[in-house]
Amino acid sequence: MTVIEFTLPAELEAHEPPEARGLARDGVRLLVGEVSTGATAHRRFTDLPRLLRAGDVLVVNTSGTLPAAVATGGGLTVHFSNELGRGEWLVELRQAEGKATRPYDGGVAGQRYPLPGGGSVRLREEYSRGRLWTATVDTGGPVQSYLRAYGQPIRYAYVPRPWPLSYYQTVFATEPGSAEMPSAARPFSERVVTRLVAAGVQFAPVLLHTGVASPEAHERPYPERFDVPETTARLVTQARAGGGRVIAVGTTAVRALETAATAGGVVAAASGWTELVVTPERGVRVVDGLLTGFHEPRASHLDLLETVAGRPLLDRVYAEAIESRYLWHEFGDVNLILP
Repeated sequence: MTVIEFTLPAELEAHEPPEARGLARDGVRLLVGEVSTGATAHRRFTDLPRLLRAGDVLVVNTSGTLPAAVATGGGLTVHFSNELGRGEWLVELRQAEGKATRPYDGGVAGQRYPLPGGGSVRLREEYSRGRLWTATVDTGGPVQSYLRAYGQPIRYAYVPRPWPLSYYQTVFATEPGSAEMPSAARPFSERVVTRLVAAGVQFAPVLLHTGVASPEAHERPYPERFDVPETTARLVTQARAGGGRVIAVGTTAVRALETAATAGGVVAAASGWTELVVTPERGVRVVDGLLTGFHEPRASHLDLLETVAGRPLLDRVYAEAIESRYLWHEFGDVNLILP
């Protein structure tokens, strides 16, 4: 597992959206790293259209964020992670700790937790030790409708106050289903998208409903529902054949697209559940570059970043991000890795 040795100062954690810091959504900083030369550059996200070229393809995740945190009362909160079907979900129990929450390790199989509005969650079996459970959910109707009525966006200790769900949606979100925002795409605005299209950059949609993060445990990614449509498979294949670069927007887009890629680098339409974990040993087959946020020292996503960037460039980028005071997490700055 990739580990970058650094201490993340609290002041480099983005505690609120850029809009609350006097910036536009697309006004965050952009740290660029180039694999072929090892060079880095400090830019703004609005510079992205000048950093890409005609024929490049941006692969974007169209999953929308659910208000997936529901307080049960008694200091417990349920995080709804992944819908498994037949009324079952993967859930995480969290316990209040000051203004934040921490994982609750007192769950017992068969235990029923009442929810607001007459709903309930009954734990079935432990999915990951001390954290995730499969559970039967009864809300008297569609769970997503229930979450829209009673849920809040998931947030962790570094975001001290709640923000409306709209702050947790990307401009590409069309199908709700993610427990947490696919945040690499958050800086995109309509004006940036328009400039990219005018510059000849193409967009290829994929879908991956992301589950809850593991900021305390840094667990490996678990299975998530995905879809790579035929139009995207064809667009990526044509771009690669014509010399265009495939730039994934976020680790979720990498996971979805690489799941649909053969060892020979051919992408075909695919959907279902992906268990793929991208590591340097496995490599990437079709992704040439990556736009992503900044991750914590032991985050499992660092394996994927090293796969795309290589370890020397990854170390250099993170050292410069700390030195230059970039901001971390979903409301922070972003990192562009180019081939």
